[in-house]
Amino acid sequence: MGFLKQIEVENFKSWRGEQVIVPFKRFNCIIGTNGSGKSNVMDALSFAMGERAASLRVKHTRDLIHGAHIGKPVSDTASVAMRYCDDHGEETVFCRRIVGHSSEYYVNGLQVTLAKYTERLEDIGIVTKSRNCLVFQGAVESIAMKDPKERTKIFERISQSREYAEDYEKKKEALQKAKEDTQFHFNKKRSAIVERKQVSQDKIEAQKYQGLLDDLNQSRLQLSLFELYYNEKSISAFSDALREKQQVVAAKNQDLERWEQTVKGHKKEHGRLTRELQHIQEEIRAQEQIQSQPQSQYIKAKVNTSHHMKKAEQLRAALQKGLRQRAMKEEELAEGRREIANLDRAWKSCERQIQEEGVSLRRDIQLDAYQQYKELKELARRQGAVLSQQVEKLHREVMAESEKKAFDQCKKKELETAIRTSQSQLEDLTLRTEKLEEYTKSCKASLEEYRQQEKSLSEELQSGRQRTEEVNEELGQVLEELSTARLDSQESRRQQQRKEALEMLRRQYPETVYGRLVDLCSPVHKKYQLAVTKVFGHYMNAIVVASDKVARDCIGFLKQERATRETFLPIDYLQVSPLNERLRNVRGARMVMDVVQWHSEAAASQLRTVVQFVCGNALVCETIQEARRIAYDGPERLMTVALDGTMFAKSGVISGGSSDLRNKARRWDEKDMMQLKEHKEKLTAEMRGLMKLKRKESELKQIQIQAQGAQTRLKYSTAELDNLRKKNIHNCQADISRMESELANVESRIQMQEESVTVQDAQMRSTRDQIDQMEDLVFAEFCAEIGILNIREYEEENLKHQTELDKKRLEFESQHTRLSAQLQYEQDQLDQQKKKLDKLEETIAKEEKAVADQRKEEEKLLEAVEESQTKLLELKNHLLLTKSQVADAKAELDQKTQSLQETSRELVKLQRGVISVETALEQKRLAKHNLLLACEIQGLSITLLSGSLPDIGQLQLDVESQSTSATMDIYEREAQLVIDYSDLGRQLMNLQTEEEVEAQLERMRESVSSIDAVLQRTTAPNLKALQKMREVKDMYQDVVAGFEASTRAARKCNHEFEEVKAKRFRLFNRCFEHVVIEIDQIYKRLCRNTSAQAILSPENPDEPYLGGIIYTCVAPGKRFMAMDNLSGGEKAVAALALIFAIHSYRPAPFFVLDEVDAALDNTNIGKVTSFIKEESSNMQIIVISLKEEFYSRADALLGVTTLSGFEECMFSRMVTVDLRPYPLNQEDNGTQQETDAREEGRPDSGGPDSAP
Repeated sequence: MGFLKQIEVENFKSWRGEQVIVPFKRFNCIIGTNGSGKSNVMDALSFAMGERAASLRVKHTRDLIHGAHIGKPVSDTASVAMRYCDDHGEETVFCRRIVGHSSEYYVNGLQVTLAKYTERLEDIGIVTKSRNCLVFQGAVESIAMKDPKERTKIFERISQSREYAEDYEKKKEALQKAKEDTQFHFNKKRSAIVERKQVSQDKIEAQKYQGLLDDLNQSRLQLSLFELYYNEKSISAFSDALREKQQVVAAKNQDLERWEQTVKGHKKEHGRLTRELQHIQEEIRAQEQIQSQPQSQYIKAKVNTSHHMKKAEQLRAALQKGLRQRAMKEEELAEGRREIANLDRAWKSCERQIQEEGVSLRRDIQLDAYQQYKELKELARRQGAVLSQQVEKLHREVMAESEKKAFDQCKKKELETAIRTSQSQLEDLTLRTEKLEEYTKSCKASLEEYRQQEKSLSEELQSGRQRTEEVNEELGQVLEELSTARLDSQESRRQQQRKEALEMLRRQYPETVYGRLVDLCSPVHKKYQLAVTKVFGHYMNAIVVASDKVARDCIGFLKQERATRETFLPIDYLQVSPLNERLRNVRGARMVMDVVQWHSEAAASQLRTVVQFVCGNALVCETIQEARRIAYDGPERLMTVALDGTMFAKSGVISGGSSDLRNKARRWDEKDMMQLKEHKEKLTAEMRGLMKLKRKESELKQIQIQAQGAQTRLKYSTAELDNLRKKNIHNCQADISRMESELANVESRIQMQEESVTVQDAQMRSTRDQIDQMEDLVFAEFCAEIGILNIREYEEENLKHQTELDKKRLEFESQHTRLSAQLQYEQDQLDQQKKKLDKLEETIAKEEKAVADQRKEEEKLLEAVEESQTKLLELKNHLLLTKSQVADAKAELDQKTQSLQETSRELVKLQRGVISVETALEQKRLAKHNLLLACEIQGLSITLLSGSLPDIGQLQLDVESQSTSATMDIYEREAQLVIDYSDLGRQLMNLQTEEEVEAQLERMRESVSSIDAVLQRTTAPNLKALQKMREVKDMYQDVVAGFEASTRAARKCNHEFEEVKAKRFRLFNRCFEHVVIEIDQIYKRLCRNTSAQAILSPENPDEPYLGGIIYTCVAPGKRFMAMDNLSGGEKAVAALALIFAIHSYRPAPFFVLDEVDAALDNTNIGKVTSFIKEESSNMQIIVISLKEEFYSRADALLGVTTLSGFEECMFSRMVTVDLRPYPLNQEDNGTQQETDAREEGRPDSGGPDSAP
């Protein structure tokens, strides 16, 4: 068998440049890291075998060029050449090249077509469509998971029976169609035989029925001539009466036009005055808006002035109080100065007196003793100089401390007084703060209340303005609709009475009286109004009630009230026949039930019952032609009505539309008009309420002004409150705290000074005692001589005045120091008070200036307000005058309008007389038209002296039903017809009274009805039986010929289908039987166990390609189970068995497998490898694998590596190793030697085992 010798690739996927992949032995493994390009080797082989680009993991053929996947292809072309060597050593090179977006195919260097290329591949055993030599990555797992239908497709592809699938389906479909045609023609033939028998019986019955029809037509002709004769008489009488009444109406119309012109002039004048009144009202509103701005500014200025005046008064009061305090301080300061001056004068006089007394005293003392005393005193002084100095020092310190103590005590009193004053001021500020807080809260509450009122009023006015716009828009639309509808007609007294009666019944029975039928429902479109009115008939104004008892009670109530007669429809008493649902499918018509809509959803089911009772199975059609055709041309007669009101009854009676019918149909519009009137009244009442709401604008402005004033007061109160809290109270509290701390310091200093004075007094007494002792020693002899106890007695007697002088001097100095300190403190307090008063005077000046400015502004604003009020008063006076003029114009207009209405009512009464005559005339004309139309429809041959009936019928069919002019044109044409009444008979033409005419008409109708009843009881035969007989014979012959032709075509299709079926079955069955035999052996070899079994069975044995193929395996040591129940490894082995079995049916020279060992463990890999090793003697096998247990048993390894340093794109390189010289073990070595021995007979050059 041949083998693959080498592969030559050029710029294909990851293979850059020209590279040769070689050698390929009998069992080859391609290995490499993930992403190195192993699978690209298989893609290259697939590409060379003609696979499409989608199977090669790319979207387009150009993407196969190296570098194309990153947008940088290295070349415009790429190619793969596969060199194949057959058993005789001849080589064939299959090459495929990418050129542009397509491929070129070469065999041995010659370009060929794809078909020729594929044919040459099939010559060496490679079938591209069935992929009999390629197993792609993941294919094993995919085959293991396939369902029976997908396995069937595999067999069809490998057996090539799929080529007949399309032809098979076509032939099968043609055969099925031929069989259906044959059956159809057979049924048709059988029906034709039955119909031929039936037609022969109809022929006999038709002759009998024709005689009765002739009698009926003659009776109908006499009846129609009789009705037409007396109808023409009535038309002539009504025409004369109509002309007389029209003349009277024309004269009354002229009077009405004159009154209308008069009323129009008064309306114009009233409108002018009304517009002037509205203009004045607008000016008043504008003036009020203009006035509101200066008025609010005036109020604001007044509030500001009041605030500044109040503040100035408070400042003046504070200034007066400060001045009084300053005057008191100045008086106290002057008093202190006077005290110091008096103290100085007293001390000087005292000092002079003491000196005089001392001089006189010293004269009395003995000079010797005194001289000795002075010497001894000098000696004592020298001896006690140190102690004397200490005493003097202590005395000075005691005097200084005493002075400080006196000063601090004075300061203490001042601080206590200042603290009491500050506390009193703090209480006043706190009380002022509390009052301001209460005032601020009241201002806030008032402001919040004003804002709430302003918000509610603003929202109310805004919603009122929006609603006014909406109401104006709606009112305009309603008035426009009313004017369009010409709602000028006056409601008749009879209609008013009936309306009042219905209202009384509704009040009496609110739950059970629903209303009039015309008010409870309406047509879905205006075009159906005439038709629905015609069908409703006298039930249109009937009153719908819940039960028969309620209807009887209502009738009794109307009798008591002497009201007009009414028709009642009790829902529970009505006998309603079911609807014929198949009539809904009639083309060109709709059921009247379907064109009526209900206004009340709550009572929809009850109203549906009433409408169904009134309408029945009536149909509405667009034209008279459609209505007549549907009514009489079908298998059964139906009641139909055209859009113009022409009704075709089942009995054959035809009644057309009239002016009376149109007047009744106007009720639908009048009902809408009444609703529009009610809506107009509601909108007008709502508009009056909204106009009243506008008066609240002035109230809103007043509230806004009050809110501004409250906000201004709140602003100033808050500012003053913040000033009191943050500045005045804080400063006062700080001063009190500072003075209290200062008072504590002064008290502590006084205490310390008292303690110091006490200590110094003790020291001074001790020192004085020492001085006295020393003096006693010095003056001891002197005291003994003069006979005194000690020298101090001498000094007290003789030197007393000096001591008194010293004592008085000390008291003076102490008093002078105290008064000087107090005077200095009072002076400082006075200076501070003067500064405060200066600041107060400046603030008062500023406030007085602000008050003056505010007063000027207030005067200006007051002048503007007074001027605006004057203008507003003038406008209001003008408004009152204009209102009186409008009232006068309105009264005069009402008077003229009342006269116009009286004239209009008289005209309406006359017009009603005209309308009644016109209605009667039109009814007669319509009756004549219906009679003529019925004659034309029924085919009655009326003799005409001029004109023709077909012209009238044709004209009616061509004219729109809603056109009044067209209707009048028809009536004029019918008036020109002259009918020959000679066939009627003289006796019938000479009847005088209406009673005789009615009696004769009734007799003639009874005659027609009796004949018609006989015809109705008689089943209508087929009157066209003879013509039908000939048609049936011709049809029977055609049916027989068609049946024979279809039988022949069915035989032919069956023969062709059986041929295609046999070919497809033969190809499929041959492949399937081969695989069934081979798969069991292959599965045993793969499992290395003879107990393993693999079984393939078709679901459809007769045509296996139409059903699935069931694949079941019995794994070694396990029970029989389906493929889905096997483990992953068992599924992979079973799938490989199927692959190798299918390959054995159409073997290729080489077999390429891509990672088929992915799901196998080492044990199964060893079994599969051993099987492949054995099979490699029969075919060349190339496997892509990553598992060492697999590729270690190969004859050659082709390692794929990557190089990524070249530019941006990675490219692949190949490294090959021949493993045959390196057996795994002795067994493998022996096997390898046997394999080498078998292959020694082959030529080295060109063989798969030759050295690279």
